[in-house]
Amino acid sequence: MDSLKVLLVEDHTMVRLGLSLVFENCEDITLIGEASDGKQGVELALKLNPDVVLMDIGLPEMDGIQATSLIKKANPNIKILIFTSREADDDVFDSLSAGADGYIMKGANEEQIISAIKAVAEGTAWLDPAIARLVLSNVRKQTAVNASTQENTFSTASKTAKNTYGLTDREIEVLALIVEGLNNAQIAKRLVITISTAKAHVHSILQKLYVDNRTQATIQAVKEGLV
Repeated sequence: MDSLKVLLVEDHTMVRLGLSLVFENCEDITLIGEASDGKQGVELALKLNPDVVLMDIGLPEMDGIQATSLIKKANPNIKILIFTSREADDDVFDSLSAGADGYIMKGANEEQIISAIKAVAEGTAWLDPAIARLVLSNVRKQTAVNASTQENTFSTASKTAKNTYGLTDREIEVLALIVEGLNNAQIAKRLVITISTAKAHVHSILQKLYVDNRTQATIQAVKEGLV
């Protein structure tokens, strides 16, 4: 397997130095470039075509959310992993809406960072546990609000959402496994189907949900009560 090409976009010199040392000791990852601001990050991403961009949010010139959006519009195949200390609702959802494939906090250890990079490179959604809790907390709050105004809202919304998106029962099963963070091979093994069939289901789900990647599908599924 070829080494994953990673572009680091981070304005703090010490953080860049620390991560470069991490990648030097990882045979599966090659750091092909570094940028200290969002504008430079976009330029290097489009020039170097990395497999994964490790992107901070609080950047000079252009923030990481805008940079993510521009990179994804120009080349959707480049995976972007948000790497930041910010965990506010707006930052999380704005990043994912911009097309980010994952979100990991700067407090993560070396093993978690490497695992997250590899996961998004394979097309698997990655949400830091703290961020996953935030997403679920927001969903639960919204569900509670809805439940106070309409009986059995969750059940009704779930059925309506399924009918609206046109997901089959099997696709709902696959979507639930995507939310769990399983990749295509793991989904295939769990459901006792071929990997090509799993890929076909995932592709169909993304189309029906009108999303570009697994992370957005995960957020959509939880928000809409599909799983």
